[in-house]
Amino acid sequence: MKLNLKNNFTKELPADQNLENSRRQVYEAVYSFVNPKKTKAPKILHVSPEMASELGISEKDFQSDYFRDIFTGNAVYPKTKPYAMCYAGHQFGNWAGQLGDGRAINLFEIEHQNKNWKVQLKGAGETPYSRTADGLAVLRSSIREYLCSEAMYHLGVPTTRALSLSLTGDEVLRDMLYDGNSAFEKGAIVSRIAPSFLRFGNFEVFAAKNDVKNLRILTDYTIKHHYAHLGKPSKKTYIQFFKEVAERTLTMIMHWQRVGFVHGVMNTDNMSILGLTIDYGPYGWLEGFDFGWTPNTTDRQFKRYRYGNQPSIGLWNLYQLANALYPLIEDAKPFEEILNNYKKSYGEQSLLMMKNKLGLFTFDERDMYLIQDLEKNLELVENDMTIFFRLLSNFSKAEDGIEILKKSCYENEISDEIKNIWLKWFNTYLVRLSKELLTHQERKIKMDAANPKYVLRNYMAQLAIDAANEEDYSLIDELFQMLKKPYLEQPKYEKWFAKRPEWARHKVGCSMLSCSS
Repeated sequence: MKLNLKNNFTKELPADQNLENSRRQVYEAVYSFVNPKKTKAPKILHVSPEMASELGISEKDFQSDYFRDIFTGNAVYPKTKPYAMCYAGHQFGNWAGQLGDGRAINLFEIEHQNKNWKVQLKGAGETPYSRTADGLAVLRSSIREYLCSEAMYHLGVPTTRALSLSLTGDEVLRDMLYDGNSAFEKGAIVSRIAPSFLRFGNFEVFAAKNDVKNLRILTDYTIKHHYAHLGKPSKKTYIQFFKEVAERTLTMIMHWQRVGFVHGVMNTDNMSILGLTIDYGPYGWLEGFDFGWTPNTTDRQFKRYRYGNQPSIGLWNLYQLANALYPLIEDAKPFEEILNNYKKSYGEQSLLMMKNKLGLFTFDERDMYLIQDLEKNLELVENDMTIFFRLLSNFSKAEDGIEILKKSCYENEISDEIKNIWLKWFNTYLVRLSKELLTHQERKIKMDAANPKYVLRNYMAQLAIDAANEEDYSLIDELFQMLKKPYLEQPKYEKWFAKRPEWARHKVGCSMLSCSS
């Protein structure tokens, strides 16, 4: 296995001079060198052929013992020095100070076909940033991250990727529900891939420590390698850089809203500087349409990271990044203009996104009210978001609407009052569709491209986890294959186009999840 390696990150950014792998505060460094922990009995469970190809890794390569050893941390690729990044962050709205890669170790960067990729192992052992944790990950969370990052990519959502899923052969102690009932679980590792794993928190840590010198070095590096079109670093360039980060962040969140994805932990240390979905923890897809839903048990009380609040949290996080970058510019006005524009753009993009989901491609000043009424109606009953919007592309008369409602509703009986409210909306929608220029079939094609048929529901991931715990990995592959084509009908996978089964409503892992992994 011959990889085309680069070392721009470690060559151009300051390293921690302390080489001890001990928990500590790190100063004047973007990263610390650290080797992965060797595991007891590593075993590759699944590899993404598409991602392997992106890295220049052949099928013969990824079936080898050498690949297994490198991508489980049991061997270090020649002439490379693994490292963990230093960053800080705001967690649930509160400043948490230095955080860093507590269970992620970056192996190296690969350049292939004019693309640069950073390769990282999650669950590979302790780092200087592990604090009181063990730096390991378990099978359940690793399956969820592996499947979801690739599923999101095929949904068209900006995201980090995944190359492989592996067992370590080690047992890991976890308190899954934070209720004092710890138990041993199977250890696992996901190899994660991205052009960069830099987060808002990488910039916050230097600002918090008044280290403007290294804040500038990091920002200049980021512009040089990821925003090169902006030109040479200057105050003007820094402002443009922040503007593009804000735009990418909003674009990412709009995709989340479109497919009904809830991240669950939108802390600033989980916000990618490239606008990629990063750190798949207690995420989930809306089943019953609910602006107030969060998949995170830690967020159960205040619901800070609920579905309907994600765009606002994106803005709040950008304020923190603006504060971090301020020492480079020393002028608040351009930041304020960009942040105000985010608010305006959110309204415009949200309307456009919903119009695309509804198949409305011409202008009508009343569309906003049609959408607002729809969202109110969707919360009148427990209505499956994915199924409702997917079936809506078949709509051609008001009676179709009631059938769509029945197929997507979790309640056995819908009252006449609610039916009448819906009939009124469907009739209004029908009149609005009559003003469109596309044929029904043309509109259906466009709507189906905006509304996926298949998403990774939590109960589906849990079924794969349960099977994997019994050493049956076939469901991991079945879901992996299906989720590569989420917008196609795929009749052989029709069983997965279904409402969440009732047994999964409150089952651990199928409804809400903790951050434990």
